Amino acid sequence: MSAPPTDPRPWPFVEAERLMEAVSGDAPGREVVFETGYGPSGLPHIGTFSEVARTTFVRRAFTHLTGRPSRLVAFSDDMDGLRKVPLNIPNPEVVRPHLGKPLTSVPDPFGTDASYADHMNRRLREFLDRFGFEYEFRSSTRQYRAGVFNEGLLRILERAQAVRSVIVPTLGGGERERREDWSPFFPVCPSCGRVYTTRVTAYHPGRGSISFACDAVYAEFRGCGEAGEIPVTDGGTKVGWKVDWALRWWTFGVDYEMYGKDLIESAAASSRIVEILGGRPPVGSFYEMFLDESGQKISKSVGKGITVDSWLEYGPVGSLLHYLYQSPRKAKKLTYDAIPKAVDEYLDQLRRLPATPEAERPGIPAWFFQEGEAPRWTSRLDWSLVRNLVACLGVHDEEVILGYLARYDPAISAPENEAMARSLVAGAIAFDRDFEAPHRSFRAPTGEEAPLLRALADRIAGSEGQDADEVQALSFDVAREAGVPPKVLFQAVYEGLLGQSRGPRLGSFVLALGRDEAVARLRALAGREGSGA
Repeated sequence: MSAPPTDPRPWPFVEAERLMEAVSGDAPGREVVFETGYGPSGLPHIGTFSEVARTTFVRRAFTHLTGRPSRLVAFSDDMDGLRKVPLNIPNPEVVRPHLGKPLTSVPDPFGTDASYADHMNRRLREFLDRFGFEYEFRSSTRQYRAGVFNEGLLRILERAQAVRSVIVPTLGGGERERREDWSPFFPVCPSCGRVYTTRVTAYHPGRGSISFACDAVYAEFRGCGEAGEIPVTDGGTKVGWKVDWALRWWTFGVDYEMYGKDLIESAAASSRIVEILGGRPPVGSFYEMFLDESGQKISKSVGKGITVDSWLEYGPVGSLLHYLYQSPRKAKKLTYDAIPKAVDEYLDQLRRLPATPEAERPGIPAWFFQEGEAPRWTSRLDWSLVRNLVACLGVHDEEVILGYLARYDPAISAPENEAMARSLVAGAIAFDRDFEAPHRSFRAPTGEEAPLLRALADRIAGSEGQDADEVQALSFDVAREAGVPPKVLFQAVYEGLLGQSRGPRLGSFVLALGRDEAVARLRALAGREGSGA
């Protein structure tokens, strides 16, 4: 058990302290349950990754503060019916005839698993396992069919009118017309297998059952006409999702769950239902949504927005975790432009961690990103410098770039740094190829700029033994002596050598490029004065 970092406290510790207060009256040693939910109607995406990661951050903070045992349940809502055919799956014609059926009853369009849900659940587990998350997977269908939810379902049946009193007032829009006959239960038609074409016609709490009719229309499908009485237990029915959320909170004794801002009202309704069932609602915390390039919420069914795999093609997983860690209640665009800054900030944290007293390390975001020791990074190398070196050399050869960087900072060849250095170079080359090289435009210096470039080259040629700060100062000396703002010289260098208007600290860049090569390139650039290219 440890103290939290001093103010300003990292947000996971703020959340952990809220949870500590909520569970303070529990029996000693009781296991605390965290939960995240996954809707397997689409492939796992960055929102899925984010929710598990952020919940894990809070769990690590809670463990640090209390030492109490805990577990994280990753719950798949695979008993839900398929509402529409996602745009990013193969063979949609395989899926369309099964709209309205539970996802575990829909064929797998990928042709690799027993059902649509089995495929998506496998992909979810592989996805989470790949990044070392510690969790227990739970399938909604299996919980229903195995009777895990039976006690809660019978309580809902007994208290159906109280549950209705919570949900019915919240129905609006296209659901308004359903207020009169809305039911917590969605019977699974024993004839056609659909859940969205059935309706409840009577409750029989004494028998643990409901009467139903399969006569509604969903999409282009009309109910099969089946009617009868069916038990609410053992998978014969499911409950609507707000009730389902409450059901698993009550059944599993969930203590903490995060959810998107769009679900705040739903979480409040589910919390009231938990109380109706006689349980304690979990501590909840909302986060803002990620937006794509157009400012729209990222959709798992359409597949828009950056994916986890595409981020990792350019930056290490720690950089993505760092981006997700920041300000979870602030909506932000999740685009490729976010990667460079996130990578450099993550590398800076790795440098600082070893020198930070152990009690203060939880104040550094990278402390949350893994169990045990964080990766070591003792090099002064930043990703921005790597990317600018790639741009200047115009070379997409990892070994060539690594050779230049090793001369700049031999520490990248140390065993603790080598894997990260290779990852950074590979990512920089990919980022340059995909985003920067296609838009790069070099220009020749003007008559005012060319003498500045020659003067800078001469100063660098005589700078042997000087460090990056001293080389950086040479550019200011040249500009001051010429009576021009330093930015005139910097822009001439960046736009002439890198093909972009901004660049790295010039001193570090010169040393990474090598003094002799920097001098040669500056003189060659000055020689193109007025050529227009």
